[in-house]
Parts: sequence; structure tokens; C-alpha cells
Amino acid sequence: MRVYRALLALTLALAPVVNAAQADVRIKDIATFEGIRENQLVGYGLVVGLNGTGDTLRNSPFTQKSIEGMLERLGVGNLSEDNMRTQNTAAVMVTSMLPPFARRGSTIDVVVSSLGDASSLRGGTLIVTPLSGADGEVYAVAQGPIAVAGYAAQGANASIVEGVPTVARIENGATVENEIDFSLASLKSFRIALRSPDITTANRVAEKINSALGPRTAQVLDSTTIEVSSHDKGATPELMAAVENLMVQPDSVAKVVIDARSGTIVIGANVRVDKVAVSQGGLTVVIREDIEVSQPEPITIGGTTVVVPQTEVEVQEAQAHFTILDGDVSLQRLVDGLNAIGVTASQTISILQAIKAAGALHADLEII
Repeated sequence: MRVYRALLALTLALAPVVNAAQADVRIKDIATFEGIRENQLVGYGLVVGLNGTGDTLRNSPFTQKSIEGMLERLGVGNLSEDNMRTQNTAAVMVTSMLPPFARRGSTIDVVVSSLGDASSLRGGTLIVTPLSGADGEVYAVAQGPIAVAGYAAQGANASIVEGVPTVARIENGATVENEIDFSLASLKSFRIALRSPDITTANRVAEKINSALGPRTAQVLDSTTIEVSSHDKGATPELMAAVENLMVQPDSVAKVVIDARSGTIVIGANVRVDKVAVSQGGLTVVIREDIEVSQPEPITIGGTTVVVPQTEVEVQEAQAHFTILDGDVSLQRLVDGLNAIGVTASQTISILQAIKAAGALHADLEII
């Protein structure tokens, strides 16, 4: 027992130093522990105290029903639709993330989003709102003044909106009321899930763990999951701390990512191109249209004013540039070749798509 704990402490202390020259990143930076994650919470509530920017009850009947229900619970009854004319209340959806191992009494941040036609939530206060998980159980309760980043202002003939004034946050706005039972010390084993599935990276992680903590400690289940066994049931947290600080060199697939909207192109280091010839040129057509008016003589019977368009078409042929990329081209050669023919970002995107269609680009081409 003591020897095993000492081995874990020694591995945790020396692993980053010993492997720093051989690896790139820590396991904790490329993977997560299965079961240790956040949980989504959601609730429906009311924001009050708005300065006339809340929901219009005619267009948001659910807001009116919510106000009536809230006031009845507070002992205010005998309300009719004619008496309900407030514009200082807005129905909202409240969302939050419950972190792992959150305990009763701890606080979490919440996001408040308008559900009706309120124009702004600035200056409002969220009334007590239970937050439930996917299982329907209440895990937190939110309440408090909200903070809006955006703003909206309008006059008789103009208006301006900056940001989104109908979405707000409450820092530490919810209190955890229910815990999710999960004990690390009771686990005999745990699983590591890679953020980017890759069987080569999974094998490297397992090999690193086995070399540091003993043979057959880690086993690859698939391209995403590595299972690690604990020799001592009570030492699982210490074992996880030792594993997540081990250094490995992750592998990655060859990929070219293109953002067509902004013209951004990201080319991975493992991208290779077969021998291919690239030519870039084209035609530029310039069309100019001038409007002229034909006016009849001062003394003309039946004469009318006629609009006569004058169109000029000019074709400009750009000189085609041609370059040949040798076989097995690396990232640097590919970039140099594209720069040699003086192409723009949009032209580069077209060239990469054409090279991929020709079967010469050995990489995944992802357009976002």
C-alpha cells in the first residue's frame, strides 16, 4: 500500500521532467476522464423590475399566466385580464452548467434569455427559478439581479442596438441544492476519453501509462477510450492525478480547413500532394452602362422623352501563370508553390478544391 502510493507520488513529480524532451502535451490537455463532466440545467422564470421594456401581455400570454400563478402563490388573487397591464416583467429561460462534484451550497453562473417580445432585460431581477436536469430533478435554484452586456436606445425616428440586450448573466446566481452521487475512491478502474479520436494517439497514451505505472495498467478499448486499472481501490484519485500529467505526443490526420467566408486557410503539417500542374488565370468582364435621355424638340406633336441606355462591354484576359508541384510535396513546398503563382485567398481555395478533386491532395478537405 505505502510502496504503491510512493510510486504514484514519484511518477507525478518526475513524469513532466523526464518526458519533456520526448513528448509535446500532457494527457489532461488532449483527453478527459469518463464520467467527470458538466451537466446541463434549465428552468423557466420571470424577470421583474424592467423599465417598460418587458413583454407585452397581448403578444406573450404565457407571461401573463406566469404572473397570475406567481401572485396567487404569494396570496394575491382576484386578478382579471383587464387589470393586467404591466410592461415591467419578462418571461425568460434560465440555463446553467452544473460542474462535476458540485456540493450543496456552492454557487454557479446562470444565463438568462428572453422568451417573449421584451426589448431589453437591463435593470431586471430574476425571481426564484428552480433549475432541473435531464432527469427532471431540481439541482439548483437561481435568483438575483442580472447583468446585460448589450444595450438598446431609440427615439422617434431612429434606434440603435448594441449587442444582445435580451440575454443576460448572473455571476454566482444559482445555489446548488442537490448533489450528483459519484465517488472516485470507489472505482476499481477509470476510462480516459480522447477529445480527438485517433488509434495511434490512444496506443501512445496506453504505452506511456504502462511504462510509468507498470505493465497492463492501461488497455486500449477503441480509438477514443483507454481503460486504466487501479491496483489499489482507494488510490484511484492519486492514480488519475499521475496519469493526467504524463506527457505524450498526439498524432493527427492530414487536414486542410477552409473558411470560405473569411478566406482563412489552415493546412496541417502532414498534408502531402502528388505531382500536379497548377495553372491560374481567367477573364475579367467589365460592363458599364450609361443612361442617356432623348428629349424631343420644343415644338413637336406627339414627341415623348425616351431613356436610351448606352452599354459598353470590355473583356480583360489575365495572363495565366503556370507552376508544377513535384511529387510528395510537403506543406512548405505547397505553400511556396501557391505563392509563386501569386494567387489570392479565394483563388487558393479553388486550387485546393481542384487538387482534391484530381486525387492529388492526400488530406481531408474541410470547408466551414
